[in-house]
Amino acid sequence: MMSSLVKSKVFALLALGILLYWFVIPAVLTHNVVEMGRQGKGEQLSNLTVKSWDFFQKGRYVSPNIPKEDANNLKKMIADDMELNVVTAPIWYVSLEAPNYPKDAFPEGIPVFYHFDGFSGDVHEMNTINHYIGMDPMERGAPYLRMLAPYALIFVAWIIAMFMIYNNRILNLLMLVPIVLPVVFLGFYSYWLYWFGHHMHAWGAFKIKPFTPTVFGDGKVAQFTTHSYPSIGFWLLVAISILSLLALAAKRKYQKNEQVA
Repeated sequence: MMSSLVKSKVFALLALGILLYWFVIPAVLTHNVVEMGRQGKGEQLSNLTVKSWDFFQKGRYVSPNIPKEDANNLKKMIADDMELNVVTAPIWYVSLEAPNYPKDAFPEGIPVFYHFDGFSGDVHEMNTINHYIGMDPMERGAPYLRMLAPYALIFVAWIIAMFMIYNNRILNLLMLVPIVLPVVFLGFYSYWLYWFGHHMHAWGAFKIKPFTPTVFGDGKVAQFTTHSYPSIGFWLLVAISILSLLALAAKRKYQKNEQVA
């Protein structure tokens, strides 16, 4: 029978693998791609960064505004001045349906995806609609969190790795960090939705009262219909949380048995 210590290491290894592949590696290897693209410095990106972006972008949402030949090709997107996005796992999905975005041209409405380190989807289109109602662009939200996200993710990966190697009570306590990741994201996400909805500007062509955008489910803002639901990244965070909790429980059981012995 597998010992509690071995179980702990297996659970932690699985959590670490998910975290590295879906979050840490793409965040680190493609860090600042969006910013450098905006600044016209795309040619300064390394081949490793370009290849990494192309790899992790596969299978992701591609805007109808992007030519098919440019999709999943960072160099072509930069050359054609297309909107760039981050390629970590998208955690939350928001789609907006509007009368001026017909279903045949925008079958998914105007979708945007929230990541730890930025956004993806039709961000420019969403910002245009936000401006119409007097709301700040999406980039105004959580700027420091997005900037520090790669380093924070590395720190979380370090915690899990050290937890696997060392039998330390401080590391046991630090394992609470990956356990609460889904809650942390939801907390920041909910706060910034509230902030956006309660810091409206007079420039909007359509005046609406302060409000809190829908965090989960379907909602309506003026003549726009919104849909807000978890994306694959959120469920990956839940998996990391559960695996980390199981790893911690198994490690504590092992430590308790060692004390008794």
